[in-house]
Amino acid sequence: MAEWRPITKSRKNGFPRIMGIINVTPDSFFKNSRLNNIDLIVERAIHMVDNGADWIDIGGESTRPGAGFVSPEKELLRISKAIEYVRDALPDIGISIDTRKSVVAKEAIINGADMINDVSGLSDSEMKSIVLENKCPICIMHMKGLPRDMQNNPSYKNVIKDVNYFLESKNRELTEFGIDSKYIINDPGIGFGKLLEHNLQLLSAGREILPNNDISLMWGVSRKKLFADLLGRDENIDRLAGTLGVAAMAPSKEVDIIRVHDVAEHNDLYLAMGAIK
Repeated sequence: MAEWRPITKSRKNGFPRIMGIINVTPDSFFKNSRLNNIDLIVERAIHMVDNGADWIDIGGESTRPGAGFVSPEKELLRISKAIEYVRDALPDIGISIDTRKSVVAKEAIINGADMINDVSGLSDSEMKSIVLENKCPICIMHMKGLPRDMQNNPSYKNVIKDVNYFLESKNRELTEFGIDSKYIINDPGIGFGKLLEHNLQLLSAGREILPNNDISLMWGVSRKKLFADLLGRDENIDRLAGTLGVAAMAPSKEVDIIRVHDVAEHNDLYLAMGAIK
């Protein structure tokens, strides 16, 4: 019987493991993460791993605010070879497929991905079957609405309780389907149907949003609009310092994985922090 693909829950020397972002898209919000040439994709992945990445997250559909739907066929055309070639070049690194479609997730696993990063939180009812059949970890993210409308004045009575309730229900759905909680990762969905105050409350809460301590916690804040709202940095090219400021807080919030555009800078941050006793 096939073994479950590994997911390292434990932090590395007390710091989150670093997941580097590669977008095989023409419209992801940070243009420096967009790649559509296989040689450049593999080169970027190798560079990220050489600079400290534990995971590479590959996506073929932008989920930035206002983004439209991409067909499964187009998404597969973008990501299949990218994952295959990155896997060939980096046989021992973790690869995550960033998708909300089960047909894309299935093909990505066949081509070498280890984990599914589902920003829609199981909106595709077949996603659970893909996880169980392929014995792969899955990240469940909270998103209020859809990318095209999620930032249209989102509101919550209590964002911590609402996100916790959503994640608890989705985690239960997975475990009742036969998936062990140690293969589940949760992401509060910073910037996905959240205003600045919601984002800050969720970041401050850290692991409080998790219904089960066996579950891993992932943060994705890299260069997001919250730094425009918080710091006045309207251009995402100017948001690295804010991103690193949040990353510096991640160890105290017991974050297991941090998803970033700038791998080397985050690795340097954690090496420097770890050197100070």
